[in-house]
Amino acid sequence: MQKDYIYIILADDDEDDILFFTDAFDELKINTKVNSFKDGEELMNYLNKDNALMPNVLFLDLNMPKKTGIECLAEIKASQKMSDIAIAIYSTSASDDDIEKTFVLGANIYIKKPSDFKKLKKVLSEVVAINWQYHTNALNKDNFLLRL
Repeated sequence: MQKDYIYIILADDDEDDILFFTDAFDELKINTKVNSFKDGEELMNYLNKDNALMPNVLFLDLNMPKKTGIECLAEIKASQKMSDIAIAIYSTSASDDDIEKTFVLGANIYIKKPSDFKKLKKVLSEVVAINWQYHTNALNKDNFLLRL
């Protein structure tokens, strides 16, 4: 079934960040449907359902309760059903270790959460506009970290 919108999932435990994120998409005027989950366990319970609609892009925070973003990423990439989901790590961390770990585990792009709403809108519009089919074929470390 072909959808006429871009289906986005955000997994993040920070209510303010979720609101900031959804408000940004509302203002962008891109035809999206955004669904959010407040922890990694809730996200994985949804994705593992037989009838779950897989997102076009999953924005995944690293520091979440119950199941971390790293644990979710590893589980998603190990699953045949979910392995094709484009995953944007969306974190306050800019540690080289986190960036390296998520790159090796198969995330598609790494975004340090912008604190400025205008920058957030710019980042989200760039990520949603990526042709993931081609972006993931030539995945390399130089285009992994999205710089503002």
